[in-house]
Amino acid sequence: MKVLSLPNPADHAISIRAKALAFEDPASRVLLERIRLIAPSDATVLVTGESGTGKELIARLVHTLSERGERPFIAVNCGAFSDTLIESELFGHERGAFTGALESRAGWFEAAHGGTLFLDEVGDLPPAAQVKLLRVVQEREVVRVGSRKPVKIDVRLVAATNVLLEAAVRAGHFREDLYYRLNVAKLALLPLRERPDDIAPLTRHFLDLYGKRLRIAAPVLDADALLRLKRYSWPGNIRELENVIHHALLISRGGKVTAADLHFSSLGELSGAAAPAATATAATAAGTPQEALRAALLRLFDADHPDLWQAIEGEVFASAYEYSDRNQLQTARLLNLSRNIVRARLADLGIIKGAAGAL
Repeated sequence: MKVLSLPNPADHAISIRAKALAFEDPASRVLLERIRLIAPSDATVLVTGESGTGKELIARLVHTLSERGERPFIAVNCGAFSDTLIESELFGHERGAFTGALESRAGWFEAAHGGTLFLDEVGDLPPAAQVKLLRVVQEREVVRVGSRKPVKIDVRLVAATNVLLEAAVRAGHFREDLYYRLNVAKLALLPLRERPDDIAPLTRHFLDLYGKRLRIAAPVLDADALLRLKRYSWPGNIRELENVIHHALLISRGGKVTAADLHFSSLGELSGAAAPAATATAATAAGTPQEALRAALLRLFDADHPDLWQAIEGEVFASAYEYSDRNQLQTARLLNLSRNIVRARLADLGIIKGAAGAL
């Protein structure tokens, strides 16, 4: 298996998720073997990894390699719904259960009956939904909102998160019993920077993909360009690689993509000789962000600042919130925490009103 891709990738053109996954790197081959061992069972799977690493693709592969492969695969982003809607979306509702419920409607669990339900961003589930999900996992039945009649379901559950659920459990924002129910078979997806041998096949895949979309022959990637791709830190992982290659095809000439055609985000870093001279000079003059942070901390230590940890943590949350244009979900993704933790901390700091502050 060279590259695993979403079905009909053009249908996902505006999606932010990774749309391809390679298994050339030794670490990726180990993961693939683990998937092949886990998939045939009906065990609940927890997929972990940074945003853009391909967690949904892993879930789809687990489904495809299982006995449910010909049955429905339903993917639901738990962070895409408000706290008031998520229960109705997952478990369904009866007519008149709430304002606007004009007819009864099955939820995603019932829609996935016989197949696999993929719950992405499961760490963003509000407490009430966590309680109901725990019951569904335990009892294998759902109760629609506004009903008292349970509906039996036969669903294989795959959950994914880009935050540390263990930290959310310790902070009291994620149920410990639900965590253990979900964490039966764990698949940890490494960031792209830690599996560099996957970069070349993924690059070839995106060159071919966007070459077809642009109706041009897929250009050749020169050696310096590939070296530069391998030395970049890829904070946006596979979806960032896709964007870089797409842009390179738009501006490249002569049927070749060179290092000059590659444009990276300022959030990432280039290492070694592949980094532009200007970037190296700036790093020498100002130091890395980590060095600047360390220097600032040393000054705070010398100042004998009261409640130092609370002050540092508060500044991190406040700065991340402003950087994310005061969007809680983006802040949670930036800090690799659940939205519930971010919301509660921002409320504690007085930045938003109450634990249910607006996004």
